[in-house]
Amino acid sequence: MSAEKKYDYMEHTADARFRAYGANLEEAFENAAEAMFNVMIDTSDIPCRTSIPIEVEADDLEMLLVEWLSELLYHFEVEFIVFSKFAVIGINHQDGVYSLSATACGEFIDLDKHAFETEVKAVTYNNLLVQEAGDDTMVQVTVDT
Repeated sequence: MSAEKKYDYMEHTADARFRAYGANLEEAFENAAEAMFNVMIDTSDIPCRTSIPIEVEADDLEMLLVEWLSELLYHFEVEFIVFSKFAVIGINHQDGVYSLSATACGEFIDLDKHAFETEVKAVTYNNLLVQEAGDDTMVQVTVDT
C-alpha cells in the first residue's frame, strides 16, 4: 500500500474494480470517490461550481464505504451533478455506528461538455475491503457497470 498513490484499477471481467489509498480512512474514502467518478468520466476538467454536504451512517466501515459511494451516485443520477472533488471531514465510531461527514464538489451535467465513458449502475459488496495498517489505509471496491 502507498499513501502517495491515490488509486489504481484492477482487472475485472464485467465490472470495474479499484483500490484507493490514503494516510487515513478519510483520505482513502475521498480517493475511492474520485476513482469511481473517473470510471465514468475524466474528472480533471470538472470545476467545483456546486457543492453538497453528505452525511451517511452504517454498522461497519465496509458498509459505510458503500453508503458513501452510493450517496454520491444518487446525487449524480437524481440531481445530475458530476463530482470531481471530495472532502471527507470525518469518520466517527460511536455507540456501534460509524458515521461519515463530507462535501462533494462538481458541476451540473452538460451533455454538450461532458463525455461519459462508462455508466456506474451501483456499488457492489463483491470483494469489498477496508484495511488499515499504520499510516496506510486501502479500500477495495467493485462497481457494477
